[in-house]
Amino acid sequence: MKTLKHYSIFILFLIFISCNVSPKAIEYGSDGCHFCKMTIVDKLHAAEFVTKKGKAYKFDATECMVNYLEEFDTSEIELYLTNYFSKPETFTDATAATYLISKSIPSPMGAFLTAFKDRLEAEKIQTENGGELYSWEELLDYLKN
Repeated sequence: MKTLKHYSIFILFLIFISCNVSPKAIEYGSDGCHFCKMTIVDKLHAAEFVTKKGKAYKFDATECMVNYLEEFDTSEIELYLTNYFSKPETFTDATAATYLISKSIPSPMGAFLTAFKDRLEAEKIQTENGGELYSWEELLDYLKN
């Protein structure tokens, strides 16, 4: 009886751990993009989303993540994350980020799309490099057309 109780606690613990909805670190140079299958190496433009069950889908660029959404049930997504300009390798909420499309800042898939944690920083970089600013919703509309 004692053994059964221990196994039950262990199984519950595994279930809890496996359903943890949180960002998963990208292993640059070894993780592959779920959309284009390229190895993720660019620490400035990578992105990921995490499902309500805790499964992470990793992408080498935000534009890959947006394109992949067309073939995924987005009601299952809990977190949208993107790396951002001032702190490469660090995630921010992709739905709250500001995006700059500027020919002066290349991205892995050629969309010239870069995320910024806040609009002020994006506006500063836009002044220096040109381009157009987008919110998450505006970006989704723009990339779908």
